[in-house]
Amino acid sequence: MNILDLAQNGIKAGAKLIGLEVNEDEAGYFVFRVRDDGCGMTPDMVQKIRDPFFTTRTTRKVGMGVSLVDMLTTQSGGHLDITSVPGRGTLMEAYFAKDNIDRPPLGDLPATMKVLVAGAPDLDFTLSYKHGATGFTFDTRELRKELGNLADFTSPALYEWVEDFVRTNIQVIHEKWEG
Repeated sequence: MNILDLAQNGIKAGAKLIGLEVNEDEAGYFVFRVRDDGCGMTPDMVQKIRDPFFTTRTTRKVGMGVSLVDMLTTQSGGHLDITSVPGRGTLMEAYFAKDNIDRPPLGDLPATMKVLVAGAPDLDFTLSYKHGATGFTFDTRELRKELGNLADFTSPALYEWVEDFVRTNIQVIHEKWEG
């Protein structure tokens, strides 16, 4: 849910491309990154978004997404890095101590990708997933290139395929890692 929330922030920021990266063991950390090419933020805004009582939304007075990720990373022996340039985009990097008992589980990354591509079918998404030295990538731009006019991400067949592709590749990587 945290990855989905941060990606949705990029969508709201006018991004055309959102990149997700998950690395289950990066120098002792479980890391996820969300990068977007949206409107970016000023340094002052980057500091403010860590506060749960700050939000740019007009529908409610709290903004829990970034502040929750910040709290979770700290509680699990990690940290949240935010880099943003106005007009160029934002990178959020969440580091969790890999073996910390308080580290939340990854959750359903395949369903997250499905929701993103179905919910924002005109945007492009990338996913880079690594576990140890093994990994895979997914890129909607490649699908658009291969499928041409058939690349309709509002089509249940296509977004179900995305979910299955991600799920299958994660399973294969875990089988190799454990086997």
